[in-house]
Parts: sequence; C-alpha cells; structure tokens
Amino acid sequence: MSELETVLAHVRERVIPGDAERERLREVADALTEAAHEAIADLPVDADVVQVGSTARGTWVAGDRDIDLFVRFPPDLNREELERYGLMVGHAVLPDGHEEYAEHPYVKGEHEGFSVDLVPCYAVPSAADLISAVDRTPFHDAYLRERLDDDLAEDVVLTKAFLKGIGAYGSDLRTEGFSGYLTELLVVELGGFLPLIESARSWHPPVEFDPEGHAERTFEDPLVVVDPTDPTRNVAAVLSPANLARLQHYARDFLENPREEPFERTVPEPLDAARVREHLTRRGATPVAVVFDAPDLVDDQLWPQLQRSLDGVVRGLNAHGFDVLRAEAMVDDRHDAALHAAATVLQDDGGSGTDGITDDPGGSGTSDDTRPNRADRGLAMLYAELAVTERPRVERHEGPPLAVRSHAEGFYAAYADDVDPDTYGPFIEGDRYVVEREREFTTVREYLESDAATDVALGAHIEREFLDREVLVGDAVTTLADRFGVALAGFYEPRP
Repeated sequence: MSELETVLAHVRERVIPGDAERERLREVADALTEAAHEAIADLPVDADVVQVGSTARGTWVAGDRDIDLFVRFPPDLNREELERYGLMVGHAVLPDGHEEYAEHPYVKGEHEGFSVDLVPCYAVPSAADLISAVDRTPFHDAYLRERLDDDLAEDVVLTKAFLKGIGAYGSDLRTEGFSGYLTELLVVELGGFLPLIESARSWHPPVEFDPEGHAERTFEDPLVVVDPTDPTRNVAAVLSPANLARLQHYARDFLENPREEPFERTVPEPLDAARVREHLTRRGATPVAVVFDAPDLVDDQLWPQLQRSLDGVVRGLNAHGFDVLRAEAMVDDRHDAALHAAATVLQDDGGSGTDGITDDPGGSGTSDDTRPNRADRGLAMLYAELAVTERPRVERHEGPPLAVRSHAEGFYAAYADDVDPDTYGPFIEGDRYVVEREREFTTVREYLESDAATDVALGAHIEREFLDREVLVGDAVTTLADRFGVALAGFYEPRP
C-alpha cells in the first residue's frame, strides 16, 4: 500500500460514520419523521415529509449531528398558510425548538443530541417551478441519491473532511466556501476524492462544469458548476476566489506530501498580550483597532455588514494617506460562532454540517425571543495595520494640465485669491497647476475618531454601533488579546 493509500485509509476510519452511528441516526430520523406525519394528520391539508441533506444521503462526516426534514405542502397553498402549517408541524415535533428564517420561517431544535431543522416547502413538480427557494432542496437530494454509490459517498465524506480541515467548507456568508451540495456534485462529476484534487491542482479559473449540459446563461464566477436541477443557477456562486485558491494550494500540497493533517481542522492558539507585542515589534507597522458592540444579527447578516464596513474604513484610511498593509474584521472569541463550531468539530472528530437549508447563502436567523441579550452579544472589531499613522500638515493637490483651459483656469481661480496662510500656491509643476493645502487629519486617531470616519460605506446595522466606537492605536491593541486572542492569532500567524 502506497503512502497516499495508507493516509487515506486512516482518514476513512476516522471520518466515515460507523454502523452504530448510522443506525442511531436512522432511528432518530425515523422517529422524527413519524412525529411529523402525526402532526400533519391534524392539519386541514395534505403534506408529506422527506429527509434531505448529507445525513439522508450517507455523506456526512462522522460526528455530524444534523437531521433535515422537509414538509412538502401542495403548490396551491398560499404562503401565509404554508408558514403557519409548517410552524405548527415544527413546534409539534420539536416542542422546545425555536424559529429561524430562510426565505420563510422554519423550526430548529435539539432532539436526543441531534440538531434538527424542520422546514416547510412546496411540493412543486420540478425545480423549474419553484415557488420558494427552499423548494429546490428535495430535487438536489433526489439528483444526488440517483448518482451516489457507496464508494462515491465515502469519497464525498473524505472531500468534506478535507475542505473542513483547510477551512474552505461552508456556503455561509462569512466562509464563502464549498457548500455540501457543491462538494457532492464535484465528487460525482469528477469521480471521487483523488480525481477531484488531482484536477483542482491544475485548474486555471474560470473553470466550468455543466453536469447535464444545459446551461442557459453565462456565468462570470471563478468556478462554475451549473445546477443540474436549475440551469440558470451556478451552485458555486458564493465560493470566493480565495477559497478556490485554497483548495488548489492544499490539493498540490497533499498530493506532494500525503498526511492526515489537512483533514484535521484546528483552532489557532489564542495570542496573549505579550505575544501580540512581539509581533508588533517584529513587524514595525502600526496597528489600529476600531471596537464596537456587535449588532444583534445572525452570522449571515453580520459578516457581510462587517466586511462592507471594513472595506469602507480601509478606503477612508487610504484616501487620507494612512496606507493600509492588511485589514480584517473580527468578532470576539467568546461570541464567535465559527470558533465554537470548530471546537465542536475537534471534540466530536467530526463537526456540524454546513449544507444549509437551501444550499444558498443568506437569510437564516433566529426570532427575537431566541436572540441573546445586548449584554451577551459581544464585541466586533475592524483591525488594520498601517505603514503610515501620521502625515504632514500639508497635502499635495494637483490640478488639471494647463492645456485643458477651462478646467485649469477654474482650478487656478479657486486658489489664487486664497488667503489661508497654510495653502501654498498655486504654482506650476510640469504641465499643471499644483497647490499644497492644509491636511484635514494628520493622525490616524484624529481621523478614526472624527465624524468623517462615519462618512464611508458602513453596514446599516454597523453604522449605529459605530457611533459608540473605541479607537486603539499602537501598543494599546495588546489589551484586546483577552477578547480577540484567537482572531489575532489568525491575523498574525496566517496560513494559506
């Protein structure tokens, strides 16, 4: 047996569920399905129940504890009744469950150690007849069931474990990685785990796969996998270029040096204040942190707003001459859902699945009565390292070339009679007018604490919390290690 085969055999023993785990999951899923049928019998409408997702297809990583049940109602039922009846069934099956939201409400809860989603949808005749986005999920499930044999199902598990281990699994809007459905389609299309990573190491994006050969539009994403049940949709639309590149990096790395580590997700050791200070001294750049209360949002709403806010702040810093080397949005370690999920993965030798309710990004969240109190929400931070934190009192402002007469004359007139003693010029340099005028902000702290820092594009919910922000510059950021130690470890000790 080759070194590669030996490694994969060991990984299979760890990540592929055993008979006892499969039987236990089947018993619980059957009991929940029966309870759902009993609840449906009390409704004035017909419906059926179908189990979907990786645990239905036998493609879950050992230790995953997710069961997804879809209750399918007639297409002529109006949306209000679908939601009402769906929640009635959900609460009957999961009396201690709570309501979350995809395109419409559904019930999520715990049952005998399993995380259960009970989702209403429409029993449409085909994926082309969708009424709700979640209606397509049973078609995804049926398509894959027809094409997955036992060997391919095991290779799907290997691939999911690999993607989890390298941090590229999950279609949530923070990760922007490979969804469960996308992963399974790629394994089926390419014929297994090894054929997939052997192919991926040589991809030159854009890369396109069209399993049924019926694409109806052109996509511009780096990876395109046309949904075989809906040719207007790219299953890989949420996948970021970074995660596609991450797969390529680790595919090459693993094939050159086979070992089990890429299949094992790890949480970075948190940095303490002294370790952060060591990095600051070695790097010689100046860190800045803008810290504020995290808005009361679920992750798929929070992270796009944090990223939008980070992008806006970075543009503002650069525009005012404080050159940003690198920047990142962070949530404090105690309230980082992804961090807690990773800890569960390590504890269970498996992990919670991220196939998602619709295999699409966005939308799911908790109802108001299940959200944490404001005091428990935690902190968010926009963190950046700067090459420059203090600028001269004057800045250069170039006008148009003198040959562009009307604009040049307008520029000259605007400054020629300026009596401000801090303005120099206008004078001619090369072929154009130039002035040197007083800079609005000379230090990064002055800028970040000013109203001007709120003029950039911020997430709608971030904007409110940003008004009560705290700005830390330089060595002061080391005091954040007790709340952001893991996040700072990711920043200062990054990996591909």
